[in-house]
Amino acid sequence: MENNSQQRMGTAPVFFTAISTILGAVLFLRFGWATGTLGFWGVMIIILIAHMVTIPTALSISEIATNKRVEGGGEYFIISRSFGLNIGATIGIALYFSQAISVAFYVIAFTEAFSPLFDWLSQAKGIDLPRQVISIPAMGLLSLLILKKGSGMGVKALYVVVAILAVSLLLFFVGKTDYVATAELNIFSRSMRNGNLFFVVFAIVFPAFTGMTAGVGLSGDLKKPGISIPLGTTLATLTGMILYFFITYKLAISASPEDLVSDQLIMRKIALGGSIVIPLGLAASTISSALGSIMVAPRTLQALGKDDSLPIKNVNKVMSAGKGATNEPFNASLFTVGVAFAFVAIGDVDAVAEIISMFFMITYGALNLISFLNHFAANPSYRPSFKSRWWISLIGFLLSVYMMFKMNSLYALLAVVLMIILYLIVSHQHKDRQGLVSLFRGVVYQINRKLHLYLQGEAKVGENETWRPAAVCVSPDSLKRDNALNLMSWISYKYGFGTYIHLYQGYYSKKTRQEADNIKHILLERSNARNGQIYVDTLISPSYTSAIAQVIQLPAVTGKENNMVVFDFDKNVKENLHQITDNFSLVAAANCDVCVLGCTHLNNPKKKKRSIHIWIQKSDPENANLMILLGYVISSHPYWHKCKISIFDVCDPGASNEEREYLKQLLKSGRLPITSRNITIIEKDMDRNIRSLMGAYSKSADLTIIGFRSNQIKHEGEHVFWGYDSVGEILFVNSRSAKVIE
Repeated sequence: MENNSQQRMGTAPVFFTAISTILGAVLFLRFGWATGTLGFWGVMIIILIAHMVTIPTALSISEIATNKRVEGGGEYFIISRSFGLNIGATIGIALYFSQAISVAFYVIAFTEAFSPLFDWLSQAKGIDLPRQVISIPAMGLLSLLILKKGSGMGVKALYVVVAILAVSLLLFFVGKTDYVATAELNIFSRSMRNGNLFFVVFAIVFPAFTGMTAGVGLSGDLKKPGISIPLGTTLATLTGMILYFFITYKLAISASPEDLVSDQLIMRKIALGGSIVIPLGLAASTISSALGSIMVAPRTLQALGKDDSLPIKNVNKVMSAGKGATNEPFNASLFTVGVAFAFVAIGDVDAVAEIISMFFMITYGALNLISFLNHFAANPSYRPSFKSRWWISLIGFLLSVYMMFKMNSLYALLAVVLMIILYLIVSHQHKDRQGLVSLFRGVVYQINRKLHLYLQGEAKVGENETWRPAAVCVSPDSLKRDNALNLMSWISYKYGFGTYIHLYQGYYSKKTRQEADNIKHILLERSNARNGQIYVDTLISPSYTSAIAQVIQLPAVTGKENNMVVFDFDKNVKENLHQITDNFSLVAAANCDVCVLGCTHLNNPKKKKRSIHIWIQKSDPENANLMILLGYVISSHPYWHKCKISIFDVCDPGASNEEREYLKQLLKSGRLPITSRNITIIEKDMDRNIRSLMGAYSKSADLTIIGFRSNQIKHEGEHVFWGYDSVGEILFVNSRSAKVIE
């Protein structure tokens, strides 16, 4: 253990890995061309916009890294532990290949340092050699260095090449050209040009700014990642931005736009001793960037293997294996070397390099989104010692997405499609993982909390407030029948809010709590299977009355009070009906509408055409509108797709025409999907009561709705619900206040 701790790295490797990748091949090969194409201010805008992405990303990484121990895998570890392993694996695999292919990109760029040699051989000797004569041996030496000596030797070599890079830049700044004497030194007089090429240039030079997270990949080898990652990453990002400002200024005043565009190694004509130091600096920058990438990529792959996140199961064990006291990712390094060799042999990765930038942009966007969501979720366990601001992270995320599509819409779309396909593959392999739930649960919690507070504090109940059901059902018979659960699903599917509570009769204890939780899970599965968008819970109480008293005092899931209580009973077993009638006055005190569902077992789930019958009586006008509204609300559920709603109105003799006209106007003004053909007016007949009429007209209905009055419960008790055996499922409705159909 002691030996292991001595091998741990400090902040310097994070800084040097990041800064050497930032000041890479693009700086020497394309920044002169960019300055010549867009002018000084055009490149200044590119630097500013690019750092509006990279600085928030650096701050987000620093923040996340100081909240918890960052283990091996760097960016992948951070994303996977925030977004979940499936999302983390998706981005991590793309990130890994970006890093691995970047090794080849930097090695190919390294060969450009030998351009004078290739030019001399071509002009003096007539020998045209392919660039691979340099790139392949260089890749071989780099591979040997990493595979034999590991990251420790890589960091030592990194110090050397960074020193060379620093000297070459210093000599570049002190160098002078004849153009300086005639150039206008006032930068404010230099206008931007070729604005139509802005995003083309941006896409080409943006890789120059993508190295600031390179040091994060060393997280597993750091002694104190919570300190080294924020300090090293932020310092490298700011240092790189400042240097690019001065480099652009130096280029703009040292050469004409024509020379800047035509000569990709224009810096060697500007620097002191430039014919030697600039190719040497290019070699140092590219090889240091390659070193940084070849140290980071295997650690990302090793972390993916440890999490069993690679699509091929047997590969996970091989890639996760480490070597030595520091757990050096030898197998992952060997595979990375193979990938890099393949692209070096091809020799042209310009098109691939742009896709690499897309994946880096996706990574940066994900990191900023994680930081923003963690701020928004306000999770008490999120307590980073380094704190950014939520709006900074949001800017970084939005700009990452925007610039992806502005750089190259086709590549951006291609990258997103590939990520989706990769996510589907990983999710299919690991169905047990939660994916985005681990982070978004906190976000949903905060949204829910704020909405509850808003609805309770701001949304006042007014005369013009639209009615919608906020129903609660308490049933001790949930495991015996699903009828009430179905009804609650229908009511709350689209227009209302529903809370279904199973009553576990008994006294609260560890045993009853466990049994109640088991029942809750069963009911949740049943509810989900029925498209039930209801809140399901259990309540342990010694009596039905005490349970009702507790429930009607609690708010609905909306944050407002419930306005409807649903009871249920089995039409074939009437012994428990007294529980409903005995507690009716209790519910009435809460000013809630009451629905009593008479359950039957005759429902046919395979029936295609369903029907709802609503029975209205002239002596019961206060319930009519609520019954019609409930019929409409229930019909929105997929179970009732294209159902037929029929209204039966029992009126006084001789009043049928007047009653029909009233209903037609009501349905028309209320814009309800019930036609006049579905209205049946029945004049009262002394020989036939409402029960016999319903038996004649609604025997085949899937659901029949009828109203009842409070004084009926007082005088008739449970007999109010008797005598409807010839009708199927029936819903008795009592409205506490008149509902307006607008």
